[in-house]
Amino acid sequence: MDEPEAIRLPIEDSLDLHSFSPRDVRSVVEEYLKEAAARGFREVRLIHGRGTGTQRAMVQSLLQGHPLVSRYFDAPPERGGWGATVAVLKE
Repeated sequence: MDEPEAIRLPIEDSLDLHSFSPRDVRSVVEEYLKEAAARGFREVRLIHGRGTGTQRAMVQSLLQGHPLVSRYFDAPPERGGWGATVAVLKE
């Protein structure tokens, strides 16, 4: 069976996770952080939605102690509030 072709996304300062299957979120965020850091971004916003908080918890768990992340926090209201997480990347 052939492997599916990788999806290529433009690397911007935010990533909307709504279009990804929950089982893929961890790997998508991991790859996104690597690419964002390689391109010199110092801050990124991960849009996970409000829902039940499961996706938010998963994203923030991944960011906790991540070698590329110096800190993270819920986005301010004008950038998505608790429906998004801002990650500050290490220099």
